[in-house]
Amino acid sequence: MVQEHDHEHRHITIVDEDGNEQLCEVIHTFDSEEFGKSYVLYSLIGAEEDEEGQIEIFASAFTPSENGEDGELEPIETEAEWDLIEDVLNQLEDQLEEDEE
Repeated sequence: MVQEHDHEHRHITIVDEDGNEQLCEVIHTFDSEEFGKSYVLYSLIGAEEDEEGQIEIFASAFTPSENGEDGELEPIETEAEWDLIEDVLNQLEDQLEEDEE
């Protein structure tokens, strides 16, 4: 079962591999009982759209901190987790298309 969280325009700061902080917009968060983790989907603020009008979406596992404010982002480690994230992304795209109709 996947439990979804609906947050209005939240932002997170990530640190890239060069040590630079990047402000990102949270697109969607959800929990997976199967993996016992929370996940966050996000995009870089100011990211350029590609030729098809798409922006790059990133995904990380997320461990909330004790106070519920901040937390730690962790890399996604298994193919099964990537499959779950892909399914959630597809559902989000379907919902967006339905909302536009």
